[in-house]
Amino acid sequence: MSEERVLAPLPPARGRGFAETWWGRAWLSALEDGALDGERLRQGRRHARAGAVGAVSVRPGRLTSVVRTGRGEARRADVLLRRLDEAEWERLLETAAREAGHLAALLDAELPPALVADASAAGVDLLPGIGELEPTCECDEWDHCVHTAALCYQTARLLDEDPFLLLLLRGVGREELLARLRRRSTRPAAAPTGPAGVPAAEAYAREVSALPGPPPAVDRPGPVPGLLPDDRGELDAGALEFLAADAARRAHRLLALALAPGHAPRAPEPEPGLWEDAVRLAAGGEPPAAVSRRLAAGCGRRGVELAMAVRAWRAGGAPALAVLEAPGAEPDPRAEEELARALAEAGERAAPRAGGGRWTVEGGEVQLRHGAGRWWPYRKERGRWWPAGPGEKDPVTALAAARELSRTAAEAPGVEAQASDSKTA
Repeated sequence: MSEERVLAPLPPARGRGFAETWWGRAWLSALEDGALDGERLRQGRRHARAGAVGAVSVRPGRLTSVVRTGRGEARRADVLLRRLDEAEWERLLETAAREAGHLAALLDAELPPALVADASAAGVDLLPGIGELEPTCECDEWDHCVHTAALCYQTARLLDEDPFLLLLLRGVGREELLARLRRRSTRPAAAPTGPAGVPAAEAYAREVSALPGPPPAVDRPGPVPGLLPDDRGELDAGALEFLAADAARRAHRLLALALAPGHAPRAPEPEPGLWEDAVRLAAGGEPPAAVSRRLAAGCGRRGVELAMAVRAWRAGGAPALAVLEAPGAEPDPRAEEELARALAEAGERAAPRAGGGRWTVEGGEVQLRHGAGRWWPYRKERGRWWPAGPGEKDPVTALAAARELSRTAAEAPGVEAQASDSKTA
């Protein structure tokens, strides 16, 4: 009999975001990036925030709840998610068993990003992708309606508290998963069987077998050998080691994509500009201070600018960097209307001060920017506006991230140390 968990209704979520963990945000991205009607999502988010979602039933492949709208009507809403087949579960278990850290994180009710990345490289997608959250509702709308949207937003809060709900949706609950992992870790090694050797004539007479499958994925990039400084001072050994480590990381990522089942060649990406490439380099590794200064100076920038750009890149890649670099734009009436409506739904009393496509709230210490179809949180630090987290479809979620910078803003090791001394960079 399939496992089922029924979770009690959650209290209203006024004044807070729906997802605080990275896996909760990934769940919402699958919903928001795949839905065709943004207005339906906004209505569903409002109902979920007001506490309209009842008890949620979670079982393999299906979420179910009754959602009551403001008109007093109640509708049963279901959201379907594809269950992993047995071969996929075996690959996932093998991936988790290879790393002690993966098992330790699962025992602590955490979903480590490394496990999700390793599983994806092995062809197993734990997190839902665009279009995978399939809605079905008594109201008979064919895309996400307000009821299924509300259920999805409520589920993001539930996933924050227990990521094993996602694994249950994929087909296996917490206890069964951990039991299977324990059995794998205690399984004795098989004893060698068969004769000690094969006569050469017999070996040559055998039919040639098919080519073996692709090699297993590489766990991590290889180490970069240490380089000795050049006696003549013409070679910067530290900078060269940093570039070699960056090349190893990129090669590892490309190899994982190539070995993934169903891999197809991708169209070449456009060449990045000098500044974008320097930011990517600094954000991808932990460059020594001297290398950070060279990256900034080579682009005609100061150390503080590189530190801010690195934080933006780690929050959202090239789109986040573009928002940071964009000059103040003309006011966008649609964005202003969306922000005002979202703040009103969340019960926010602080009125944002608009200026050049940017909205500043709470005494000038928190700011939202709009770009690339998302809201980006910023927070004033040392007299400058610093990125404070990833872009969000919901401005209230972005606002919550800005208020909790210590929990959401990624530090920039190796470059932020230079931020307070911009004259020397």
